[in-house]
Amino acid sequence: MAHFLGEKIVSLSQDSFSLNEKSSFGEKKNSRIEYAPIEALYLMQEKKMQLFSKAKPISFESMLKKVKKTDTKIETKLSVFSDLRKKGYVLKTALKYGAEFRIYNKGENPRTAHARWVLYTSREHDVLNWHDFTAKNRVAHSSKKNLLLAIVDDEGDILYYEVSWIKI
Repeated sequence: MAHFLGEKIVSLSQDSFSLNEKSSFGEKKNSRIEYAPIEALYLMQEKKMQLFSKAKPISFESMLKKVKKTDTKIETKLSVFSDLRKKGYVLKTALKYGAEFRIYNKGENPRTAHARWVLYTSREHDVLNWHDFTAKNRVAHSSKKNLLLAIVDDEGDILYYEVSWIKI
């Protein structure tokens, strides 16, 4: 059980602390677990979280609609987030890198490991010009990570492209 307080999604439940320890969902802050909206949506979608606001339950659809007001790409991001979590990767937000997510290798703990990739999501018909691509690649390289692009097609299939630097 979690609560939507202003702009934060928080939980004090023992289950949330266990899920944080086991699967790295949320962040421990001030003796509670705080969730990024994408994490809460994923957990709600997987029926692993009930979200409340002022003691009233919030449905997945209602929360998705609320998040969509500030993040128009949330459905694309959620599709990619879900796919990678189900494959065993841990994803965390990457705002300080100017990316959508940091991705850790399977089995690695974000508290002790460094992310392998910074991830950007896109729909197959979105335009990515060379300037944007170069900027994204430089952010990844300067943070000692590889760039991972996730392209979601109209059928919902996801293609991943990894970009890394080599010395020749």
